[in-house]
Amino acid sequence: MSAPAHDIRVAADLADREACFAVRKEVFVAEQGVDEEIEYDAHDAVAVHVLAVRADGLPLGTGRLLTGAAAAEKNGGDPSVGSLGRLAVTRAARGLGVGAALVRAIEAAARAHGLTAVDLHAQTHALGFYRRLGYEAYGPEFPDAGIPHRAMRRAL
Repeated sequence: MSAPAHDIRVAADLADREACFAVRKEVFVAEQGVDEEIEYDAHDAVAVHVLAVRADGLPLGTGRLLTGAAAAEKNGGDPSVGSLGRLAVTRAARGLGVGAALVRAIEAAARAHGLTAVDLHAQTHALGFYRRLGYEAYGPEFPDAGIPHRAMRRAL
């Protein structure tokens, strides 16, 4: 079995965070038409950012974990539940397992913070992806940035 063609790590410095933001800009702003003004928010300053990079350093994907009060704002008020968000994989890296690896890394970070579950707001086209990773949808569909979403949760 060969090693994966990418590495997943918690963003450790400003360069890593900028790489995370660049992936989000490529996927959410350029591809999906999300307004750049709402893509980046105050939660970015307190989030745990996770980055996937190719062996040559090219950023392939990112995601973030919110904890505490920031997560509770998104999950209905439960501080024991983390909030996974801003999961993005570049077009060239889709289908390579990068997204699943990012989700698992975010879950590991949630466990390290003592959280009992992870919530997320999934774009409806991605529900199957998250279901395969053990997430269950709950509540009605709702728009976020003009894109239909559903809330999902996985116990850790």
